[in-house]
Amino acid sequence: MIRWRRHRGFPMAIPRRWLVAGAALACGSRLLPQSPAGRTAARPRSPGTLELTARRRDRAGRLQERPLRWEVARTAIVICDMWDTHTCALAAQRVGVMAPRMNQVVSAARGLGVQIVHAPSDTMKFYEGAPARERIRRAPEAPSDTPVLASCPREPAEARGFPIDDSAGGCDDPVVKPYQGPPWPWTRQHPAIDIVGFDGVSDNGREIYNYFRQEGIANVALMGVHTNMCILNRGFGIRQMTRLGFQVVLVRDLTDAMYDPRERPFVSHTRGTELVIEHIEKEWCASILSGDLTRATA
Repeated sequence: MIRWRRHRGFPMAIPRRWLVAGAALACGSRLLPQSPAGRTAARPRSPGTLELTARRRDRAGRLQERPLRWEVARTAIVICDMWDTHTCALAAQRVGVMAPRMNQVVSAARGLGVQIVHAPSDTMKFYEGAPARERIRRAPEAPSDTPVLASCPREPAEARGFPIDDSAGGCDDPVVKPYQGPPWPWTRQHPAIDIVGFDGVSDNGREIYNYFRQEGIANVALMGVHTNMCILNRGFGIRQMTRLGFQVVLVRDLTDAMYDPRERPFVSHTRGTELVIEHIEKEWCASILSGDLTRATA
């Protein structure tokens, strides 16, 4: 952490840009670069193809794998709700472990030219005015034959066959503390995940849809938390993106469910997450491993 120390003779009128830089460094994240006159630079379109191994399941649950070839320039990663803290201590701990690994994958994908969108819901005030936030917010309204909803909750038919019971919230802390929000304790994305370059920030499905149409994005890889909740339910989540016609995959080694082993089907937390991934592979979209996003062919 950077510690500012008052020094005799130090001017009291500190330039605003110093304060902004100091605050960002103290939070442990890379400073978002400022664009002149509030403008945001256009994203370059990089050549190359991602070669993915997509895993799905048939109606009987049998595993099927097939190759996918995605153009780098038409591909985006959406990082869902990787917050700086959580109401559930164990959920927050798992995010803290996952975040540095996610940052490595995202950094490699960014270097290839993949568009990165950070979607830490309920925290847009933290990013207000930042180039990454403005980049998405300013995208023009795009037409859609399918309604772009604020959320896509689990429908009754899917709920009846859902593989885990998360009706109590899914927190697996030894003693689950009751928490009612808003306000929520999270204020930003986990600082271990960099927001740099041509990245975007939004928690709004309509904004993200507009930006993807502007940028010609057709392929979306979702990672983050929580697999059984926000990854599926958000306005930028799997249900919405598939209904809007995007090619969607879940990055299965960079996600985690909200599941308490004291609830049905009484398996470990890890197995509970796997069951939700298997449900998604059967009902919604394929999954991939994160390494597929770190390599591209010319």
